[in-house]
This record gives sequence, structure tokens and C-alpha cells, in this order.
Amino acid sequence: MKRMKKWQGILSLIVIVAIIGLLGWYATEVISATADGGEDSLKLGLDLAGGVSVTYEATGDFSSEDLEDTRYKLQQRVDSDLGENSTTEGSVYIVGTDRITVEVPGVKDANALLEQLGSPGNLYFIRETNDSGAKNYEYDGATGAYKLNFTIEELEKSGDIVLTGSEVESATAGYQTDSTTNAQKPVVSISLNKKGTDAFGEATTAAYAAGESIGIYYDDKFVSVPSVNAAITDGNCIIEGMEDYDAASDLASYIRIGGLNVTLTELESRVVGATLGSDALATSFKAAVIGLIIVMIFMIIMYLIPGLAASLALGVYSVLMIAILSLYDITLSLPGIAGIILSIGMAVDANVIIFARIREEIGMGKDVKSAMDTGFKKALSAILDGNITTLIAAAVLGILGSGTVKGFAITLAIGVLLSMFTALVITRWILNSLYALGLRDPKFFGKAKKVKVLDFMGKRMVFFAISSIIILAGVASMVVHGIGGKALNYSLEFLGGTSTTVNFDKEYSLAEIDSDIVPLVSKITGDNDIQTQKVDDGNGIIFKTRTLELSEREALNDMFEENFGVTEDKISSENISSTIGGEMRRQSLIAVIVAAFLMLLYIWFRFKDLRFGSSAIIALIHDVLVVLAVYALARISVGSAFIACMLTVIGYSVNDTIVIFDRIRENAHGLTKHDKEHLEKLANESISQTLSRSISTSITTAIMVLMLLILGVNTIQEFAFPLLAGVITGTYSSICLATELWFLMRVYIKSKKNPDNAGGRKARQKSQKATKENDGLVV
Repeated sequence: MKRMKKWQGILSLIVIVAIIGLLGWYATEVISATADGGEDSLKLGLDLAGGVSVTYEATGDFSSEDLEDTRYKLQQRVDSDLGENSTTEGSVYIVGTDRITVEVPGVKDANALLEQLGSPGNLYFIRETNDSGAKNYEYDGATGAYKLNFTIEELEKSGDIVLTGSEVESATAGYQTDSTTNAQKPVVSISLNKKGTDAFGEATTAAYAAGESIGIYYDDKFVSVPSVNAAITDGNCIIEGMEDYDAASDLASYIRIGGLNVTLTELESRVVGATLGSDALATSFKAAVIGLIIVMIFMIIMYLIPGLAASLALGVYSVLMIAILSLYDITLSLPGIAGIILSIGMAVDANVIIFARIREEIGMGKDVKSAMDTGFKKALSAILDGNITTLIAAAVLGILGSGTVKGFAITLAIGVLLSMFTALVITRWILNSLYALGLRDPKFFGKAKKVKVLDFMGKRMVFFAISSIIILAGVASMVVHGIGGKALNYSLEFLGGTSTTVNFDKEYSLAEIDSDIVPLVSKITGDNDIQTQKVDDGNGIIFKTRTLELSEREALNDMFEENFGVTEDKISSENISSTIGGEMRRQSLIAVIVAAFLMLLYIWFRFKDLRFGSSAIIALIHDVLVVLAVYALARISVGSAFIACMLTVIGYSVNDTIVIFDRIRENAHGLTKHDKEHLEKLANESISQTLSRSISTSITTAIMVLMLLILGVNTIQEFAFPLLAGVITGTYSSICLATELWFLMRVYIKSKKNPDNAGGRKARQKSQKATKENDGLVV
């Protein structure tokens, strides 16, 4: 890279400071607006800010399975279609035996939500004429609308109902270019499932031949009667003729919501408060700021001038993250915070990898400028590989996951991309500017020291034993607690529970609820897994707890009467279903498995050796099992935060392991013998050379999590503790397990393609000299 002149360095730093200042001002405004509930605030999840709750009542004959299917379809509707983007993290759960509640964050107008959700009813696609030639429907000039000539029951018996809503997979509004006028006209695109495709193909073939229409009948009226212009046999069709986009959007909404298995009628709607309590957001922001400041101080102490550059780059990262969350209206919830914490750790990690390389080059006698250029170049492969594997996981989780999993994936992907940008572009820009100002003395950058190589391979059986003991202890705990109880301490989000609505004589603030009422409720229920929601249009408060026995409900009623003067007629309790249903759990598990498989393929492709990928995935599974053991042994509540924690551990573990594997790949280029002794030496040297990087990254990530653990509310603390265990476990497995597993596979499982190939003969010859010079250096 061309060397900067002094005036260019000064100008660059002024520009950087100005950018940080402007973005910092914008971020401050956004945070202030968020704290005050202003218009330009961040879009927050139900757990951090509350939203609107709508309760529907099911009518007609239906089974519990029908109700669950309807709940699931409504959840999909909220996740994928509600609003202008797909980042909404709403909750849908069953109340009692015949009601379904939908809770959507970031909404303050219940009527607006009802308009977007639509009124759930039955949807039918009906042939214009029956087999005898009689009209099933016709235009009524008196009313100016189409009307049915037969009842729905009669049409079902005669087979004139072509489709119902259950055969519709998706319906979206959009624009299509008119082939004659080139004007953009609003349309609705519909896709059908296999059953619907076959039936619709047969019906449209007959309708097209006869020049007829197919009416779309919803909620006792025709919402569209489009003519059939061609036989549609592929399950995809376009409905034209809407006067504007709003009409197309309404029709698409009718078709989507009409696919529910059960007819629903609106029972009530209300605005509810944050489920994590009033202080959750404020303490999270405070923890993030304090954590970042400590991380910056740590980086400056450890890495001097490069640490200062990294600190400034972290500042850019932080304000850019807030700006993107705000500008793109991305919902931020507790899992999203987890994704940001992980990406901050990866941002620090990328800088640490670069600085370690710079110190190594200085230690080999290069001047600072050459060391910087070479350091960035050598660090690039490890940074790209580690971040790409994490991006693969984020992409899969975003596509296949739903709800909180999708929210985690979105913030993680944004954070990873920002971390690479700030480390590879902003940090380098700042370092070059500081160098141009005259900060060129190697003592400002540090020099790698030659240290004793530690014998990790020789202690591998000790490491395997420690991991086995911890995992087996977790299994034993789950077995013991599972006998006549629950293997894990599942929260009401997984198992459902009891919702108790209390109408107090006066209005309580969220802070007063958390401090004065929740501890009394917790004393009766025996645990801290209590969600509270404040109803904005009155003095009502909703307490969601584990499922309560009759005696516990009576004790709760007595407590409210004795302490707050609330009579029993102002208290109502009912059972609610889980918000994390079986389908969401299956989706999350499938997403994790697919992500792990794709990461395995990528590592195999990059390292040309399946043994690298296999050992990384085994270490990843180990980390998940250890964190699961922590949940089991400490009886930590297993809810939506559990999923976020596990996903964070997966991303962190793989990234940490990749860095060590990258060093093994580099050092292996100069290896002439591949017997057990030389491979053991290679593995020990590679771990030792990256040890300080692994520890530094672990410390900085742990600092962020520790701040949440110290400053967060109870629910966030229950999330932070296992996450901290995951960070420690991820670092431990990368150092003490992943490389040891690779070593065993390398010794005992020979490659069919080339037993001695650990990275390519050509590359080995090319970097042999550099590796010998590098041997034993560590920062």
C-alpha cells in the first residue's frame, strides 16, 4: 500500500473523528428516542418494549390439533408477512381451549395491527358454473356485487369448490409491467401446494376453454372474481384488475389469512408492556457501554497503538450497528443482543489476529510499515474463514429459522459484516494515519516473544476426561430430574403455563411491578420465571407463570387481596400454550444441523481435508453439550434465551477453532515429515502461537457478557450466565479439544487422496522459509 504523507494522515484522522462524531450523535439520538419511546427509536421486541396483543376466539367444530395448526399458521403469518419487512418477532399462543392470542412488538395501535392481520375466516375458490351448466354465482346489479346461488355446503357436495385456503402456500401483492402500455399495474401472486396445483390446473383448463371465471369467496362475500386467461398447471398464478396497490394488498391478506384451519373472531385487543421488565433495555445499554469501554482499555493496554486504532474502529462499529438497526427497522430483542455481543467478540478477534501477525513480523526484524502490510495480508485468510463460517450459520438460521432464531441470525449477520469492514478497512486506515503522523517506533506496536511451546497434545487424555465428566454430570442431572419431573427447567415459553390477569385499584409503573409485586408472586410460584405485561388502557397487569395448581392459584388470589386489596372477582386465570411450539423447535434443530453440515463442507473445501471440518464440528457439539450441562446442573430456566445462547455458542466455537486450524495449515506447509512425532510438534506449536489471541478474544467477549451478568435484570442474568460458560467452553474446546481431535484423525485416519497432504505441496514449498522463521513466536 502507498505510504501516506503526514498531512494526509492528519486529514484522515480528522475525517475519522468527524465520522465517529456524526454517527455517534445519530446513535445517541436514537438511543435517547428509544429510552423515551420517541418516533425515531429502535424497533424493539416484546421482551424489551411490549406491543399489541390481540385475542381471537375459535368458532364451530374443531379439535385441539386444528387449533394448534391454526396457531402455527398465524405464527408464520406474523413472522413472514406482517409489516414491511420480515424482522418482526411476534408471539402466538393458545389460551384455554378455544382462544389464540397474537402479540406483536413495535405496535402501539391495536386497530392498525388488526387491519394488517385481517379478519380470519374461510376462503374458497369457486367454479362459475356447475356440471349441469347452472351458475354457482352471478353479478347482482342491485347490490353491485357478486352473490352465491347455492350455499357453501351445497357447493362442497357438488364438487364446485376448487380450492380452500389450506391449499394456498403464499399470496403476495406486487407490481407487473403491462405488455401493451409498459405501465406498472398492481397484481397478486399466488402459489399453491401439490394438491392445490393439481385441482387448480384441472379447473382452470375447463374455465379457460369455456371463457369463465373462478370466484374467490372469503368471509361470506366475494373478494375477487378474476377471469381465467390461460390454463394454470404449475401452481403459480397472477390475479390482475385491482384499482391500486392497497386493493392488491388487501386481497393478498384475505387469501393468506383465509388458509387457517379454524374460523376465528376477534375477542379483544390491547397494548401490553415489556415481558422482561422496565429496566431490561436501560441495563442492557448500560452494560454494552461499560463493556465496550473496558474492552477498549484492555486493547490499548495489550496492543498499544494498534489497540488504540482497534478501539476507534470498535467505536465506528458500535454506532454503525445502531444506525443500521434504526434505518432498516430491524427488531431488537434479547436474542438479537446476543448476536451483537458475538459479533463484537468477532470484531475484536479480527483485530487481535492482525495485531498478532504484525508483532510476529516485527519480531522477525521487519520495519513497522512492512510488518503492517504483511500482517494484514497473513491475517486475511483466518479472518475470512472464521467469519464466512459464521455467516453460513447466520444465513441458514435466517432462512430456515423463525421468530427469535431469525432475529438472532439477522443481527449476527449484520454484526459479522460490520466487524470485517471495521477490522480490515477502518483499523488499517487508522493505523496508516497514525504511522504517517510519526508513530513508527516498533515499541509502540510490540514485538512477538519467543516462548516455550506448551505440550497440549500430551495432555489430551486429561482434556477428554474433563469434558466427559462435565457432560456426563449434565446427563446424570437430566436423568435424575427427569424421573417424575422435567429433565431441564423448561420455562413457560416451552411448556406453557398460567396467565393471571389482575385489575388493580390503581395504576402501577413497570418499575413498581418489578420491585413490589413480582417478588411476592415469585414466592408463591417458587421460581423467577415470571413474565409481566402492563395493559396500557387500564390498571390491569398480566402475570405469566409456570402452570399453577388450584391451591397455588388460591394462594396467589389471597396474596393479591391481602397486600393490594384486590378482590377475587377482579382476578382471572387461564392456562396458555407454549410460544415456542414443537414446529419451531424442529425448525431450529433442522437449521442448526444444516448450518453445521454446510460449515463442515466449507472447512473441508478451504482446508482440503475433511479431518479439519470433522474435528471442528465435534468440538462444536461438545460445546453445546457442556452448555446444556450447565443448564441442567444449575437448573437455569430454558426459554427463548436458551435458543439464542446455543446459537451464540455455535458461532463462537467455530470461529475460534478456525483461527488455530489456519495456523496449522500455514505451519504444515513447511513440514517435511508427517509421522506422529512431527504432527504432535506441529499441533503444539500452532496452538502456542495463537494462544494469546485465543485468550484475548475470550477475555474481551467475556467482558461484554459479564457486564450483562452484573448489571442486567434477572432474566438477562439467567441468559448471561450460560452464555459466559459458552464463551469459556468455546475457547477451551478450540485449544484443548479441536486440535487434539484433528491430531488423532491425522495420525490414525489417512487421506485416500494424499496421506501426506496437510495443505498442498506447492504451498508448502512456497512458505517453508517463512514458517521456519515464524517457529515458536507468540504475542
